[in-house]
Amino acid sequence: MTALMPAPETAPRPSPPRIPKGLSESSASPSAPARPLPGFHGAVSDFKRRLIEATLTQAGGNRTRAARALGLQRTYLLRLIREFEIRVPPGTMPARRAEAGGPPTVAAKPAQTR
Repeated sequence: MTALMPAPETAPRPSPPRIPKGLSESSASPSAPARPLPGFHGAVSDFKRRLIEATLTQAGGNRTRAARALGLQRTYLLRLIREFEIRVPPGTMPARRAEAGGPPTVAAKPAQTR
């Protein structure tokens, strides 16, 4: 013979997510300027920012090379750069090939007329 157990009472509804100490509801909105988060997530965000900044500096500001070095899609790296508000100093950008004394450009020959 099997004994039937009464159905468990329904669990209370979960409360809304708690905002970490130091953050108010107004500062948690997406329109608020980026502020470092406390704890684990803040440390991860800080690490990502510093890694992207260092890689961009090593790549001379070239975002495509930096994305390749990080193993990311270029568009995702651009999103992270905007999200973390990363600024690459203009002095780290290499000059373009024509300005850097690269191979001379060959002008098209004019058409010969008879």
